[in-house]
Amino acid sequence: MSELTNVRTPRVKAARRLTKRSFREQDRRFLAEGPQAVREALRLPDVTVELFATAEAELRHAELVEEARLQGAAVHRASGEVMAELAQTVTPQGVVAICRFVHVPLTEAVTADSRLVAVLAHVRDPGNAGTVLRTADAAGADSVVFTDASVDPYNGKCVRASAGSLFHLPVVIGSPVPQAVQHLKDSGLRVLAADGSGKRTLDEVELGGPTAWVFGNEAWGLPEEVLELCDEVVRVPIYGQAESLNLATAAAVCLYASARAQRQASGRA
Repeated sequence: MSELTNVRTPRVKAARRLTKRSFREQDRRFLAEGPQAVREALRLPDVTVELFATAEAELRHAELVEEARLQGAAVHRASGEVMAELAQTVTPQGVVAICRFVHVPLTEAVTADSRLVAVLAHVRDPGNAGTVLRTADAAGADSVVFTDASVDPYNGKCVRASAGSLFHLPVVIGSPVPQAVQHLKDSGLRVLAADGSGKRTLDEVELGGPTAWVFGNEAWGLPEEVLELCDEVVRVPIYGQAESLNLATAAAVCLYASARAQRQASGRA
């Protein structure tokens, strides 16, 4: 296999441009960096389009290279310089894949069978968003909704923070908050806003039924108009002296509280 060594070749430039949202949306493709993300992408049929790997990574992750070839993806050996151009981390792990978009419509992701859904409203930090996605996956959520005012889940940092969970559960992109909340309610879910202004705490709320949690911006939480759309505003209790919890931690507490209550209600705990 010949090695790509020139960062100015059309193939490398076409991949590199996917670091920008406008080009991702135009091409409907994104970059998945690192063996974990690539491995999970390859578990889905017809998602991985191209794979770039250094010679060292080809040996270390031979199964990924072979699977990519079996799926018909174009596989390219890349020099360290080219990999540094494609990777968005300080220390690249030697493998980057170009993947097709995987998100689905709201009506497909949230149905009458949904029991637990995470909604990101006005969440701007890609690391936080990816961590919430990963946590929702771990807690057994049915789907994650990124509203139209939230970060792009195909942002490189978000993809990495999700640790492969982007490929595990249905993800919705760009849904307006009112539309998302209404569909959640119509599907039989109780919509709870996680916000410090809540009158009741997580300990005081019944969580055994189908629930959607709405999480807001890292700095200023959820706007009043979003709070008014939800069935109830709930705050995470603070037992110590900390002023608050960060978004990802609060989301983990809420999602796992719901997951545990639902398992207990169904006799699976």
